[in-house]
Amino acid sequence: MTPKLPAGLDFKLLHVGVAVPSLGPAAEALTDLFGYKVVSGRYDDPIQKVTVLFLAKTARDVAEIELIAPLSSDSPIQSMLAKSGGGAYHLCFETNELDGALEHARKNGCIVVAAPAPAVAFEGRRIAWIYTRSRQLFELVEARVTE
Repeated sequence: MTPKLPAGLDFKLLHVGVAVPSLGPAAEALTDLFGYKVVSGRYDDPIQKVTVLFLAKTARDVAEIELIAPLSSDSPIQSMLAKSGGGAYHLCFETNELDGALEHARKNGCIVVAAPAPAVAFEGRRIAWIYTRSRQLFELVEARVTE
Protein backbone atom coordinates (compact mmCIF):
# COMPACT_ATOMS: atom_id res chain seq x y z
CA MET A 1 0.00 0.00 0.00
CA THR A 2 1.36 3.37 -1.02
CA PRO A 3 0.08 6.45 0.82
CA LYS A 4 -2.13 8.70 -1.29
CA LEU A 5 -2.02 11.85 0.81
CA PRO A 6 -2.30 15.21 -0.90
CA ALA A 7 0.89 17.27 -0.79
CA GLY A 8 1.31 19.05 2.54
CA LEU A 9 -1.39 17.09 4.41
CA ASP A 10 -0.17 15.27 7.51
CA PHE A 11 -1.69 13.11 10.26
CA LYS A 12 -0.42 12.02 13.70
CA LEU A 13 -2.12 9.53 16.05
CA LEU A 14 -3.14 11.61 19.05
CA HIS A 15 -5.26 9.33 21.24
CA VAL A 16 -7.39 6.22 21.51
CA GLY A 17 -10.91 6.99 22.70
CA VAL A 18 -12.56 4.59 25.14
CA ALA A 19 -16.23 4.88 26.07
CA VAL A 20 -16.91 4.32 29.75
CA PRO A 21 -20.00 4.76 31.94
CA SER A 22 -17.99 6.76 34.51
CA LEU A 23 -14.52 8.32 34.41
CA GLY A 24 -13.39 7.59 37.99
CA PRO A 25 -13.45 3.79 38.04
CA ALA A 26 -11.96 3.52 34.54
CA ALA A 27 -9.11 5.92 35.33
CA GLU A 28 -8.45 4.07 38.57
CA ALA A 29 -8.26 0.74 36.73
CA LEU A 30 -5.74 2.09 34.19
CA THR A 31 -3.68 3.54 37.04
CA ASP A 32 -3.74 0.42 39.19
CA LEU A 33 -3.28 -2.11 36.38
CA PHE A 34 -0.90 -0.34 34.01
CA GLY A 35 0.62 2.64 35.82
CA TYR A 36 -1.13 5.29 33.73
CA LYS A 37 -1.94 8.68 35.22
CA VAL A 38 -4.27 11.52 34.36
CA VAL A 39 -2.38 14.08 32.27
CA SER A 40 -5.23 16.35 31.24
CA GLY A 41 -8.85 17.00 32.16
CA ARG A 42 -11.64 16.46 33.36
CA TYR A 43 -13.35 18.41 30.60
CA ASP A 44 -17.11 18.71 30.25
CA ASP A 45 -17.92 19.37 26.60
CA PRO A 46 -21.55 20.44 26.13
CA ILE A 47 -21.21 20.49 22.33
CA GLN A 48 -20.12 16.84 22.20
CA LYS A 49 -22.30 15.97 25.24
CA VAL A 50 -19.46 14.08 26.92
CA THR A 51 -17.00 14.48 29.75
CA VAL A 52 -13.43 13.35 29.08
CA LEU A 53 -10.01 12.99 30.58
CA PHE A 54 -6.70 11.91 29.14
CA LEU A 55 -4.19 9.44 30.56
CA ALA A 56 -0.63 8.51 29.66
CA LYS A 57 2.19 6.59 31.25
CA THR A 58 4.96 9.01 30.26
CA ALA A 59 5.30 12.21 28.27
CA ARG A 60 6.98 10.13 25.54
CA ASP A 61 3.91 7.97 24.87
CA VAL A 62 3.02 7.75 21.21
CA ALA A 63 -0.65 8.37 22.01
CA GLU A 64 -2.79 9.04 25.05
CA ILE A 65 -5.92 7.24 26.20
CA GLU A 66 -9.05 9.39 26.26
CA LEU A 67 -11.77 8.18 28.59
CA ILE A 68 -15.19 9.37 27.44
CA ALA A 69 -18.28 9.32 29.64
CA PRO A 70 -21.74 10.70 28.87
CA LEU A 71 -22.42 14.23 30.07
CA SER A 72 -26.16 13.92 29.54
CA SER A 73 -28.78 11.30 28.77
CA ASP A 74 -28.73 12.26 25.06
CA SER A 75 -24.95 11.82 24.73
CA PRO A 76 -23.92 10.14 21.46
CA ILE A 77 -22.04 7.41 23.33
CA GLN A 78 -25.11 6.30 25.33
CA SER A 79 -26.12 3.78 22.64
CA MET A 80 -22.69 2.13 22.68
CA LEU A 81 -22.69 1.95 26.46
CA ALA A 82 -26.19 0.44 26.42
CA LYS A 83 -25.16 -2.23 23.90
CA SER A 84 -21.72 -3.23 25.15
CA GLY A 85 -21.04 -1.42 28.40
CA GLY A 86 -18.23 0.55 26.70
CA GLY A 87 -14.85 -0.09 25.21
CA ALA A 88 -12.77 1.08 22.27
CA TYR A 89 -14.66 3.87 20.55
CA HIS A 90 -12.41 5.73 18.12
CA LEU A 91 -8.91 6.72 17.09
CA CYS A 92 -8.08 10.41 16.94
CA PHE A 93 -5.63 11.89 14.47
CA GLU A 94 -4.25 15.40 14.68
CA THR A 95 -3.95 17.05 11.28
CA ASN A 96 -2.21 20.15 10.08
CA GLU A 97 -5.13 21.04 7.76
CA LEU A 98 -8.58 20.00 9.03
CA ASP A 99 -10.59 21.22 6.04
CA GLY A 100 -8.18 19.54 3.61
CA ALA A 101 -8.29 16.36 5.70
CA LEU A 102 -12.09 16.28 5.51
CA GLU A 103 -12.02 16.76 1.73
CA HIS A 104 -9.43 13.96 1.49
CA ALA A 105 -11.66 11.72 3.65
CA ARG A 106 -14.72 12.42 1.45
CA LYS A 107 -12.72 11.56 -1.68
CA ASN A 108 -11.86 8.25 -0.01
CA GLY A 109 -15.49 7.32 0.65
CA CYS A 110 -15.83 8.59 4.21
CA ILE A 111 -18.91 10.29 5.60
CA VAL A 112 -18.39 13.39 7.73
CA VAL A 113 -20.73 12.63 10.63
CA ALA A 114 -19.95 15.78 12.60
CA ALA A 115 -18.75 19.00 10.99
CA PRO A 116 -15.87 20.93 12.53
CA ALA A 117 -16.69 22.39 15.95
CA PRO A 118 -14.56 23.77 18.77
CA ALA A 119 -13.66 21.34 21.54
CA VAL A 120 -13.10 22.21 25.19
CA ALA A 121 -10.46 19.49 25.63
CA PHE A 122 -8.35 20.95 22.82
CA GLU A 123 -8.34 24.62 23.85
CA GLY A 124 -11.07 25.44 21.35
CA ARG A 125 -9.32 23.83 18.39
CA ARG A 126 -11.85 22.36 15.98
CA ILE A 127 -12.60 18.66 15.77
CA ALA A 128 -14.63 16.70 13.24
CA TRP A 129 -15.81 13.10 13.03
CA ILE A 130 -15.66 10.78 10.03
CA TYR A 131 -17.03 7.31 9.42
CA THR A 132 -15.22 5.04 6.96
CA ARG A 133 -16.59 2.56 4.42
CA SER A 134 -15.22 -0.17 6.70
CA ARG A 135 -17.43 1.15 9.54
CA GLN A 136 -14.71 2.76 11.65
CA LEU A 137 -15.12 6.03 13.53
CA PHE A 138 -12.26 8.52 13.52
CA GLU A 139 -11.90 11.90 15.17
CA LEU A 140 -9.80 14.57 13.51
CA VAL A 141 -8.42 17.52 15.49
CA GLU A 142 -6.67 20.51 14.04
CA ALA A 143 -3.07 20.95 15.12
CA ARG A 144 -1.98 23.78 17.37
CA VAL A 145 -0.97 26.89 15.53
CA THR A 146 2.71 27.58 16.10
CA GLU A 147 3.93 31.12 15.84
